[in-house]
Amino acid sequence: MSHRIYKDDMKPFEKGICYVTFFFDVVYRILLEYSKIVLLVIVAIVSAQVFSRKFFGSSIRWSEEVALVLMIWMAFISMAVGVERHLHIAIEMFANRLPAKARLVVEKINDTATFLFGIVLMVYGSRLVSSTMSSTLPATQWPAGIEYLMMPVGGFFIMYFSFLSLFNLEKYRHPDIEGDDFKEVEGAV
Repeated sequence: MSHRIYKDDMKPFEKGICYVTFFFDVVYRILLEYSKIVLLVIVAIVSAQVFSRKFFGSSIRWSEEVALVLMIWMAFISMAVGVERHLHIAIEMFANRLPAKARLVVEKINDTATFLFGIVLMVYGSRLVSSTMSSTLPATQWPAGIEYLMMPVGGFFIMYFSFLSLFNLEKYRHPDIEGDDFKEVEGAV
């Protein structure tokens, strides 16, 4: 009998990894769907602002602030997506000329550096959020920490994806949760 979370022939340790990755894949999928909605909301807010200025001669007071907060959120979510899909900045011209073992070492150094960057984002992002929660944004009167709320979340997922890559655990992910973009990973589990 095949399970959705793991395969029957897996060892208990592998099944445990599958449960952990399943949980984070579900959370990540929710975050991706949320990102799509946020992008649509940004477009709607900016369009309403342009329409209001053009036809009514006045601005929507809170529109720029809310759009900026949502764009900041999208930036940190997008960083995590970039790490997951290996789209982050890399100078491949030099690495591709190296022997296979040296290329593997460079990839592991890259994964380690990315993991450390995720730690920095998570730790200092959490500090930034907590230190700015007592002040408010001028137009909406929301706590200013809301602006940076996705910084530690993005940092966590950067750490998660770079950890999986560092230890070759990506094969335990769940491509059926992620959608069609991850079909190449599907055969590995």
